[in-house]
Amino acid sequence: MPTHPLFRPDLRTAVEQAASTHRGRPWTATGFTDLDERASHRCGILHGTPFDVFVKLDRTSRGPAQFTAELRGHQLLRERAGVRTPLPVGPGVARTPTGSLLMLEALPEVPAPARTPEQWRAVGRALATLHRTRADRFGLAEFDGFFGPLPQDNRPTGTTWADFYAERRLLPRLREAVDSGHLPTELAAGVERLVDVLPQRCGPEPEPSLLHGDAQQNNFLTTADEVYLLDTGPYYGHPELDLALLDYFAPVPPAVFDGYRELLPIDPGFAARRELWRLHGYLAVVAVDGRSAFGRPFLDRIAAALTALC
Repeated sequence: MPTHPLFRPDLRTAVEQAASTHRGRPWTATGFTDLDERASHRCGILHGTPFDVFVKLDRTSRGPAQFTAELRGHQLLRERAGVRTPLPVGPGVARTPTGSLLMLEALPEVPAPARTPEQWRAVGRALATLHRTRADRFGLAEFDGFFGPLPQDNRPTGTTWADFYAERRLLPRLREAVDSGHLPTELAAGVERLVDVLPQRCGPEPEPSLLHGDAQQNNFLTTADEVYLLDTGPYYGHPELDLALLDYFAPVPPAVFDGYRELLPIDPGFAARRELWRLHGYLAVVAVDGRSAFGRPFLDRIAAALTALC
């Protein structure tokens, strides 16, 4: 039998209760698939009939707020842009003595290595569909979110994208990276210098577009016929930020960008700005995981980005 915490009796019972409420009749978990290697949380799929439940576990005090924000983000994207996101099972979030649970309907996934070129193009089209939803200010007044485990302040500020990106993305991540003790002083000073010249580095002023917020490729799930957006942290911002995060951790095929261009253009200057939009993500990795073998190489990425941009 599985030994994963999500298949232990107390947590399994919490999921079964939520799924039974969701279904309107008893639902029992009969098996489990471990998906820990694909996420920063302990997670997996509890199997049952007639549906399966994807579950994430967070043992920290921020778990309820993070999972609630994720559900609100999914709902906002469905309602405003018409894109697909996983639906909650029962209330979607449950608190247990072990930790907080996020429960979503599991989907019949086509894994990234098995995607056809058309399925990759569909990822690009889904992102462009999201970006076609516009607003008159950068940010999101309704609620804040998270970027990974870090709080994400979405309050509108300033009048330009450079204002918002500096005040709500770069500078908060810089403070977190400095506070972690893993960011060298010279790199912190380089980010501060970049902020001073940011209006000259951001390119043409964009119209605020609805963003995924963490659009790295693992946060798109493809089924045989559809694309679903996962782990969203939405707000209105520069569409190039989402585009830059698509291949943030690993390359994606050109078909993704081809699919995007079927609905929206990509500015020719995007390639020169790609590292600028990734910089807040690099700082987040250093803040959260800067001492690990995974996190340390991001210091070199920050240094290279600053060399190119300053």
